[in-house]
Amino acid sequence: MARVDAEAAPEPIVAALDWIGRKSVDISALNTPAVVRSALDALARKMDGTAAADNTVNRKVPVFSNCLRYAVELERLPSLPLAKGDRTPPETDDEIDFRYVPGPALARKLINAVGAQGDRGRHLKAFFGCIYYAATRPGEAVTLRASDFTLPKEGWGQVVLSSSSARVGSGWTDSGESYDSCGLKKRARRATREVPIPPVLVRLVGDHIKEFGSAEDGRLRAVRSGGLLSKEYGDIWKAARLSALAEQEAKTPRRGPVRTPPPASPSG
Repeated sequence: MARVDAEAAPEPIVAALDWIGRKSVDISALNTPAVVRSALDALARKMDGTAAADNTVNRKVPVFSNCLRYAVELERLPSLPLAKGDRTPPETDDEIDFRYVPGPALARKLINAVGAQGDRGRHLKAFFGCIYYAATRPGEAVTLRASDFTLPKEGWGQVVLSSSSARVGSGWTDSGESYDSCGLKKRARRATREVPIPPVLVRLVGDHIKEFGSAEDGRLRAVRSGGLLSKEYGDIWKAARLSALAEQEAKTPRRGPVRTPPPASPSG
C-alpha cells in the first residue's frame, strides 16, 4: 500500500496544506497576466525578499509552467497563461570558476584523504574517483558494476553508465525498497553513456575490485552491504576535505583557503 494511503499526514503538514489552501488564489485567476506576473516575480526572489540566483529562477519557472500546462490539460485554464506575458529569462553563465575546482594534484590528495578515513573511507575511494575522473553523479556511481568497466593494463579505459539510484524511502517506491532505480538524467530510460576514464581511475577501480570484490548483484562494494547514504559519504568527504585542505594551506600560508564544493546527493 502506498504510504500516502497508509498513513495520516503529520499535523505540521496538515497545517501547512491548510495555510496554502487559504492563501492560494483561485486557479482561474492565473488566466490574468497580472497574476501570472506576480507569481513570476515571487519566483525570482528568496524568502527574505532579496533576488534569487539566475539559475534558481531558471529552475523554478519550468516547474511553474508544468503546473500551468497540467491545469490546461484538466481544462481548468483555457490556455497557457505564460504565453500572454512578456518575460525574458535571466542570462546565466555556465562557465566553471576554476578557482573553486580542484586540479588533478589536489583531487588526488582529496581522494587519498578519503582512503585514510578508516575502513569506510577505503571502500569509498573508487566512488569519489568515479565522481571526479569520470564526472559521474553520485547516484550513477553507486550503481556501477565491475562489468561496466574496461580496465586495460596500460592506458585509458572506459566505463558505461546505464542507471542511477536515489534513496527516497520505501514508502515512495513501487518495489518497497528504500532506493529508486531510474535511467540517466535527461535521457531515455534504457539509454547509456560511454565515458573514457584516465589511467589513474583504471588503477583505482582495479585496486578496489581486487581488495573488495563485488556485491551479490555485481555492484562495486562502496560499503560493506546495503545502499550508500548521502550522509555517510558526506561525512567521509567532510573529514577528508578538512585533512587535505589543511595540508594544502600549510604549504601555501600566504594564499586564502582552497574551497571545493561538496558532491551532490544521489537523487541528481
